[in-house]
Amino acid sequence: MTAHGRGLRAGGLTQQRPGSEPANAAVAAALADGAAAQAAHENFPVALRLLPARHRRHLMAVYAYARTVDDIGDRAPPAERAGLLAEVEADVGRLYAGTEPRLAAVRGLSATVAECGIPAAPLVDLISANRQDQQVSRYETFDDLAGYCRLSANPVGRIVLHVFGCFTAERAGLSDLICTGLQLAEHWQDVAEDYRSGRVYLPQEDLRRHRCTERDLAAARAPAGLRELMAFEVARAGSLLDAGAPLVGGLHGWARTAVAGYLAGGRAALRAIAAADYDVLATVPRPRRSRTAAELAAAWVRGR
Repeated sequence: MTAHGRGLRAGGLTQQRPGSEPANAAVAAALADGAAAQAAHENFPVALRLLPARHRRHLMAVYAYARTVDDIGDRAPPAERAGLLAEVEADVGRLYAGTEPRLAAVRGLSATVAECGIPAAPLVDLISANRQDQQVSRYETFDDLAGYCRLSANPVGRIVLHVFGCFTAERAGLSDLICTGLQLAEHWQDVAEDYRSGRVYLPQEDLRRHRCTERDLAAARAPAGLRELMAFEVARAGSLLDAGAPLVGGLHGWARTAVAGYLAGGRAALRAIAAADYDVLATVPRPRRSRTAAELAAAWVRGR
């Protein structure tokens, strides 16, 4: 239930404040509409086609927003990121103040916020996560990394519960486990890409414990120690998904189907890493759609 950025498709951030200077041309060209296209490449089904149109519309609006924020934090020119994130946060403030937002990605949330009662906090948390990405590129402990996931991933799951009108504190806690596990699965798939971008999400204490160094992350293939570390991290992420899985059984109707899809995406991603013998450097392990579909069916049946 995350939307951690992997491409510069920012859903309309070329909109400008009245009277402001025109945006940098390169930023304006790069921050182009494309969230719907990118959704097809996520590990999890962003908005299953079998869901009713109203749910799909709301989920895609949420995804476009989260996608936009992530793309700013990951792909916009570094000098532009703080200003763009501040513009998004100001626009969220406009949305909740009853003023029309100026950015397409925030404006697209208007109906979803009104109809589903989405609170502002998770939307702002996603911005905070991307601000943190500008300042923190390493995490000493797993608890530190989990704290980042509380901002970068868990808010999306909580918004989804609101979309389906089934938010409770207990369900939110289970959703957090699934979202953190799903975020970790994506980080473990993208170890090589993140390292090339200057970020290491593998906890430093885990690297030391498995006698790995960051030099190992630059290799063409993962050495034995790194594969052992990845097996450990995959198992830990899988345990989080399993701990959150009872959420599926506690939901009904379309909410159960949607959350089962997110759970399935995380499990399929972790299986893909295991199938690659935990070598996340030689290739980016991605699950086949058939694997995700099989995991979805299994999650839904177990939920019953």
